[in-house]
Amino acid sequence: MQARSIARYVRMSPQKVRRTLRLVNGLPLKQAQSLLDVMPHRAARAIRRVIDSAAANAENNHGMDREELWVAETSVDAGPTLKRWRFASAGRVVMIRKRISHIRVVLSDEEQ
Repeated sequence: MQARSIARYVRMSPQKVRRTLRLVNGLPLKQAQSLLDVMPHRAARAIRRVIDSAAANAENNHGMDREELWVAETSVDAGPTLKRWRFASAGRVVMIRKRISHIRVVLSDEEQ
C-alpha cells in the first residue's frame, strides 16, 4: 500500500530541491528523516515536512506501521514563476525569475 503527500507552491527552485530529494529516495523512513535533519540545505526542511505529512497519512488513513515505511517515489515539478524586474546599467531592465516548486513524496510499506 502507498501513502502520498504533496506540498505545492514552495518558494524554492526545483533544481535545488531535486538535489536534496535525490538523496532520500529509496531510503527507510527513519533514515530519511534523520538524514534530512542534519542536512544544511534549505530545501531539507520543506522535504522533511512533506515526508512527515505522508507518514501521518499512512498511519492515520491507511493503518500502516511507521517503522515499515520506505520512501518509494519522489518528484519535484516547477510551479508558476514570479517575474520581477531589476534596473541595470545603461537604462536597461533585466528580469528576475523567482521559481516555485511542487514537491511530491510517496511512501510504501514494501521495500524498494
